Amino acid sequence: MRPLIIVFFTLIFITSCKKEVSLESVAAQEAVKAVRFDQLFYHKSDAEIQELKKMYPFLFPVQVPDTVWVNKSNNQEEIFLQQEVQKVFTDFKSEEKQLGELFKTIKSKFPNFKSPKVITLISDIDYESKVIYADSLLLISLDMYLGKDHEIYKEFPSYLSYRYEKSNLIVDVAHAIADNSFKDLGRNNFLNQMINQGKKMSLVNAFLPETKSDLKMAYTPEQMLWVESNEFSIWQYFMENQMLYSYDIDLLHRFVFDAPFSKFYLESDQDSPGRIGVWIGWKIVDSYLKNNEVSLDEMIKIAPEELFEKSRYKPKK
Repeated sequence: MRPLIIVFFTLIFITSCKKEVSLESVAAQEAVKAVRFDQLFYHKSDAEIQELKKMYPFLFPVQVPDTVWVNKSNNQEEIFLQQEVQKVFTDFKSEEKQLGELFKTIKSKFPNFKSPKVITLISDIDYESKVIYADSLLLISLDMYLGKDHEIYKEFPSYLSYRYEKSNLIVDVAHAIADNSFKDLGRNNFLNQMINQGKKMSLVNAFLPETKSDLKMAYTPEQMLWVESNEFSIWQYFMENQMLYSYDIDLLHRFVFDAPFSKFYLESDQDSPGRIGVWIGWKIVDSYLKNNEVSLDEMIKIAPEELFEKSRYKPKK
């Protein structure tokens, strides 16, 4: 079923971007009431699927035949996931409150932001589609937040399953909205990649000011302590090895993309968390915001090279 799920989410994303969905009354509100589609969709007959299609046509792309939806609705593996989701998310009130607060904060930073309609789903453990944000719609896969020790994640590496906690849901939503808030600017060298990632982290930080930094970075408290204690050494390593203006894509695999640890090729690598380049980019952007009187909107539009020059970033020994 996994390929179907990926197509399912992709079609929803494309449809929601191209088609105006009449959800203005919901989008205008800060109080969030999620559609628990994960509770509505399963154990349905063909006739019941037809009724759901009338209520939520934007969730049923016309390219997919009805038999697919009926089979999916009665698939035993997905029904098991749905049952597990109900144990963790008996109701969604706490999350709705958090989402309302998040949307209100984003709107205070970006007045043109409109609260999307929130829909919860089962994605058949599609870890790449935990949260999809497409302007008027926010799709959340609840089967990706059952707790890092849940049996369904036993094949996942711990550096990924660590994020599959209920507490990560609101952070992933903030990340999805931040990712959709601007396009990466500048060249594709290592420094620019770090700064573009740092811009996104700075948006998440502004959207969730009360959330701990380790949760925003998906680090353990110990990993956060490690990067904070080694900031100067990390930056010194990048500088001494002339990495900043390198176009070597291997640097992204070593320091930006998801990984169990960052690869300095030193004995201490196993103690480091992955994506250290993202964290350094965040520190650079944070330094820029502290040393320049600019709004978040101005920050995301500035070229990475200029931002770096004006950041006066200099980690302490």
